[in-house]
This record gives sequence, C-alpha cells and structure tokens, in this order.
Amino acid sequence: METNFVLVSYYVYLPVTILLTLYVAHVLFKQGRIFMLDIFKGRAEIADATNHLFKVGFYLLNIGFALMMMETNYDIISAQELVEVLSNKIGWFSVYLGIMLFFNLFLFFRGKRKSAQPTQLL
Repeated sequence: METNFVLVSYYVYLPVTILLTLYVAHVLFKQGRIFMLDIFKGRAEIADATNHLFKVGFYLLNIGFALMMMETNYDIISAQELVEVLSNKIGWFSVYLGIMLFFNLFLFFRGKRKSAQPTQLL
C-alpha cells in the first residue's frame, strides 16, 4: 500500500497550526486583559467583553488563514518532501501569527493612547 504523503501532511499541519493559534491567542489575550482594563479605565465588564471579541476574531482570522494555506498543489512522493512542505507551511504560518500578534499589540497601544486623550464634546 502506497503512503499518501499529502494526507499525512494535512494530518500533521492542521493540529500544529490550530494548536499554535490557540496558544498564541491564550497568551495574547490573557496578557491583553491588562491593556483592556487600562483602556477602559478599570471597567472590567467592558474590557473583558472587548477582549473576548478580539479573541474570537483572532481565532477566525488565523484558523481561516491556516485552512486556506493547507492546500498542496503537487504530489508529495517522499518523506523528505513531506518534511520540507510541512516546515515551509508551518514556518510561514508562524510568521503570519507573529505579524498578527504584533498587529494586536499595536491595537492595544493605539487604544491606550486614544483613551489617554481628553474627550471632546461636539
């Protein structure tokens, strides 16, 4: 029986990318709560609700992107090619996750800066 390396790549790629997404989201939003509390001036209910919405959006964007990247357009005929394809796909996904992490930090700091500005009445 011939090993279908494309299916093996899917079986490895999906759990790795989903676990990476879950881990990064957990760390980011556990620590992001502090920023949210500061942005919303200690109002825990709205800070937690906003943080939770950011987390759901983070999951949707990153898992959706991982699923879109999953496709392999050619046959993988050896274990070496399997490792190379997986390292390339998981590597690029990790870079993407890092960019998303820094984008979320940018949003936190931007929100902090905006919340520090005095409110203007029209």
